[in-house]
Amino acid sequence: MLEAHHYTAAAKKKGSYALPEEFDGTVNQPALYHAVRAYLNNQRHGTADTKTRGEVSGGNQKPWKQKGTGRARQGSSRSPNWPGGGKVFGPTPRKYRTNLPRKVKRLARQSAFNARASEGRIHVIEALDFPAPKTSRMAEILEQLELTGQKVLVLTHEAQLNVHLSGRNIPGVRVTRFGDVSAYDLMWADGVVVEEAALGGTVIVGKAPKATTREKKVKKAAAKKAAAKKPAPTAAAMKPAAKKPKAKSAAKPKKNKEGGNG
Repeated sequence: MLEAHHYTAAAKKKGSYALPEEFDGTVNQPALYHAVRAYLNNQRHGTADTKTRGEVSGGNQKPWKQKGTGRARQGSSRSPNWPGGGKVFGPTPRKYRTNLPRKVKRLARQSAFNARASEGRIHVIEALDFPAPKTSRMAEILEQLELTGQKVLVLTHEAQLNVHLSGRNIPGVRVTRFGDVSAYDLMWADGVVVEEAALGGTVIVGKAPKATTREKKVKKAAAKKAAAKKPAPTAAAMKPAAKKPKAKSAAKPKKNKEGGNG
């Protein structure tokens, strides 16, 4: 069972969140590859076009006679080796559409979620309630989650226009519905913020939350500040203590080699 960071609606660290059973940590690399490749292929328009020698204008007349000029023979001024001539094997309009089976899409999406959960990049928040669009509030939430300046994917339980409008002006932030997210979106993001109602997991009660990077930095700075306030040790305290002389042990009587006491 994988766990994720759990936060309140105000982005305060609350504890840990147990993800559902489908988050088993299994990552299917081939399914992820095919899903990302299909997504990128489907973004292409395929409108690049060049003209062959049969499509360019001109070239109806032979440039010069076949023999007697001392130059190489030419049949048309629109051949590929002439300026303004046609292109050889140039791009033509085509469709790059790539279809995937539904089971492969589902497997790739689940693998992407497992990959992000194993890396600790999923942040579960109680709810994203925006009465009105407010970009500053969305930026404050991301700052509390330590995701400022990163590529963040915000997943809501249902389509929420105010949340979408609050995040669209922040560079690197995408807001979409949990059911519409693709494997490519999950692999693109450095951090994933999900509403608690969208996942359907359980809250782990009684487990202390792990200290975040911000809390570790604050604690380290406070320790340095406290160490700087301590008085410097005096010269007498720094002087090493004198060593005590070792007590001499009594000499043991030597035994006679012949076995007697001498």
